[in-house]
Amino acid sequence: MARYTGPSWKLSRRLGISLSGTGKELEKRPYAPGQHGPNQRKKLSEYGLQLQEKQKLRHMYGMNERQFRNLFDAASKMQGVVGENFMILLESRLDNLVYRLGLARTRRAARQLVNHGHIVVDGGRVDIPSYRVKPGQTISVREKSRNLVAIKEALEATTFVPEYLTFDADKLEGTYTRLPERSELPAEINEAFIVEFYSR
Repeated sequence: MARYTGPSWKLSRRLGISLSGTGKELEKRPYAPGQHGPNQRKKLSEYGLQLQEKQKLRHMYGMNERQFRNLFDAASKMQGVVGENFMILLESRLDNLVYRLGLARTRRAARQLVNHGHIVVDGGRVDIPSYRVKPGQTISVREKSRNLVAIKEALEATTFVPEYLTFDADKLEGTYTRLPERSELPAEINEAFIVEFYSR
């Protein structure tokens, strides 16, 4: 299944979370889209809950099903708690860290910055959004791309950079200092449901 390219606000309302991270989608209409959206009282089955949680996380990071499943398989081969390992691997993606550093307003915008070659990791240009960044690596904006309006606007709107990242706004450079802890990752996700979904 290819990457979702439909209306993101409608999808956010369907899943009940803000996929853009701004919360604007759910401000006016905090219910599912469609004619019966406000009145839906559908009780989800156990499978339905697991699927919904998986879709929430998949769309949050903007991945297609195959990529998502491959990353889950990689997490299940690591030592430790599978669900937490999976969330940490998702958080270590280059496009996500560009978003977390505040260089882009959404993960979609961050993916585009990476795809178009505006991002440099340890001095070398990387244009693969799924590139797995390791602790200690430095992410910066390419010299020629420092005056991009999109980056300037994103930095102005940024109010918070996670503790597992350091960021120098003057150099437009950030370092992935350590792996994040579970408490620093999206709280609205119950990763145990996702582990159960793929363990069926």
